[in-house]
Amino acid sequence: MLSLERNETENSERHAGETEYAIGNTDPFLNGEAATCIDPLSDARWQRFVELHPRSSVFHSTPWLDALRRTYGYQPIAYTTSRVDEPLGNAIVFCRIKSPLTGCRLVSLPFSDHCEPLVCNTNELEMFSQILHEESARVRYVEVRPIANLRIRSPLQCRSTDYSFHELDLEPSLAKLFSNFHKSSIQRKIQRAHREGLTYRDGNSEALLDEFYRLLTITRKRHKIPPPPRRWFLTLMKLFGNLLKIRVAFCGHKAIASMITLRHRNTMVYKYGGSDVTCNQLGAMPMLYWNSIQDAKSEGLQFFDLGRTDLTQPGLATFKSRFGARQSVLRYSRFGISNLSHVFDLPARKLKSSVARSIISRLPDSALCMAGRVLYRHIG
Repeated sequence: MLSLERNETENSERHAGETEYAIGNTDPFLNGEAATCIDPLSDARWQRFVELHPRSSVFHSTPWLDALRRTYGYQPIAYTTSRVDEPLGNAIVFCRIKSPLTGCRLVSLPFSDHCEPLVCNTNELEMFSQILHEESARVRYVEVRPIANLRIRSPLQCRSTDYSFHELDLEPSLAKLFSNFHKSSIQRKIQRAHREGLTYRDGNSEALLDEFYRLLTITRKRHKIPPPPRRWFLTLMKLFGNLLKIRVAFCGHKAIASMITLRHRNTMVYKYGGSDVTCNQLGAMPMLYWNSIQDAKSEGLQFFDLGRTDLTQPGLATFKSRFGARQSVLRYSRFGISNLSHVFDLPARKLKSSVARSIISRLPDSALCMAGRVLYRHIG
């Protein structure tokens, strides 16, 4: 069985390093009550709970969970110790993924940069021990993607993967934020974008989506991976409404860089981006980040979440840090009896990965997008 003890750090900052949870060996029940499973999309309490919980993110929100269900067929579930006749006080949310290629898995959450357990103390987090105990016999693995560090001692096998995470505190003035940008890599690029006469449009129209998706496809092909299906972005647009914004930079009539941002509570989240690499010297992407930061400030938001970065992309991590964003570590952890990988964990299959990436780089854009439509629901 499992238990928890909490180690508070002296750092009172919002996310990484704020709280460290250690899980050991005792009773998994809270005050004699076991965690129960609910459907967050049909439970009327869920959205209110997410709006009020101080550690919630856009990835806990009803629109995000519903988009995962509608696009990929994933079943969202949440575990809580709250009774059915009272408001939700805690929850850990997952998606149940069933795939003939990658097996049955429980992931918190697919295609999400992070997903913090929404609990107020380590006693509440003890429900996680029950989830591991009950689900490990039914699924290939249980995966969690917290911001706070989870140190878990369990008889189950565990495999962890680290990523970089960047977040910008928006409390300083715009002038101070700009002065904190790296002078040559960011400030001068933004100034050059204005000198070059680049123009900017934002919104959530299909016309802007077309420009964004073309640039995303170009970028993903450059990195030798297929893009998510276009339907995914259409669904996000429909469910998030004005909380989603497609931002596009133009050189003349040509779109050369684009990104999608989402808004949740006091945070703006950068989620997707793409650019025409032949125009990178014009400063379009730094300009889009700067416009996003200015929008976030004007809306009274407190944080700009720049998302996760693979450790194999140190250049991208450096780029994000040059906006003055604080860098920390995201640690994804999988727990199971055995076989904690699947066919799309490409780094574990370097030869196959090399062959697959070589093929992907040669596909026409239409075939690359079709590959994304077929494969993404199995990746999660």
